[in-house]
Amino acid sequence: MLQEIRNQKENSLYKIADEKSTNVERFILSTPESRAICNDPLVLGIEYTRNLRKSCSKFFKIIKEEHVFELEEKQTVVYNILRGGLNFDLREALADAYSWNLHNSAFISAQRSRVSEDSEEWHILESDYKKVYFPNDADIVIGDVVATGTSLKHGMEIMIKEAQKQNKTLRSLTFFTYGGPITDDVLEETDQKLRKAFPNYQKTMLCYLEGRFEIPTPESVFQIKITGTDLVRKDSLMAPEFIESQYEAPSFPLERCTIYDAGSRAFHVQEYLEDVLEYWSEVLKLSDKDTFETYLEERFPELDQTRFGNQNLKSICEEQIKKLQKLL
Repeated sequence: MLQEIRNQKENSLYKIADEKSTNVERFILSTPESRAICNDPLVLGIEYTRNLRKSCSKFFKIIKEEHVFELEEKQTVVYNILRGGLNFDLREALADAYSWNLHNSAFISAQRSRVSEDSEEWHILESDYKKVYFPNDADIVIGDVVATGTSLKHGMEIMIKEAQKQNKTLRSLTFFTYGGPITDDVLEETDQKLRKAFPNYQKTMLCYLEGRFEIPTPESVFQIKITGTDLVRKDSLMAPEFIESQYEAPSFPLERCTIYDAGSRAFHVQEYLEDVLEYWSEVLKLSDKDTFETYLEERFPELDQTRFGNQNLKSICEEQIKKLQKLL
């Protein structure tokens, strides 16, 4: 399923090689920085966005060194879907990787919301802001967290329409995500539209950070979950390095989500911390009946429980809560 492209100094890149017929080149990147984001919710604010930038910069270096694709400086546009896209700091990541200074940035807003409070359907609530400009044969670079694909679909539609409106052509698309399987589908649909609209279009690359994570539904067995939002470890396609990193601390595989709310994690840290604190407070209540072993079986059953030794779920919860409360 995973074909190794690079494995060097704790940084690995894999190509997803399954039976799916697609023009989209799909990768999983694993780095110390992106693993820290998934495993430790206390990686937040500036540290969080710097980690994202460093991880993406490593991908840019690898694809050039391994002759996967070469972006062109003056043709490259970082297309920011606000506000999630700002987390990735791709403008700086490109500069770090290639010592660039002449690449451009574009911006659109796309805020999703449930159709109603209990609905599993989502729509775009706000999309008023737009500042988009493309050169000819543009290499588009994007980063966003994808759960339902609602914001991504909207952003891709605007991108193609704006390029056509400006009589510009697009050459490639590189997309980074902490995301779920729907990302495959949206990018495949986008790739088909791009090839139809721009005959000289060359390549779509999709880079998952650490894994292609599953999204819980109302039928999912998790006692604590946010449907259509959480990115969970169970049943996901993950980098071997990420799976191995779960054994570094017993709290890592128990986290509700590999990213939590990406926007507040960077830009409204108090709200983010309260969200994570609420989760661990709920797990603490479960610890009256659940053990570490039973809860690990629920959250990440693929792991070898014996490697954690004797663990106490209540103690893990209390330690996490203590760390979070110190920051509030």
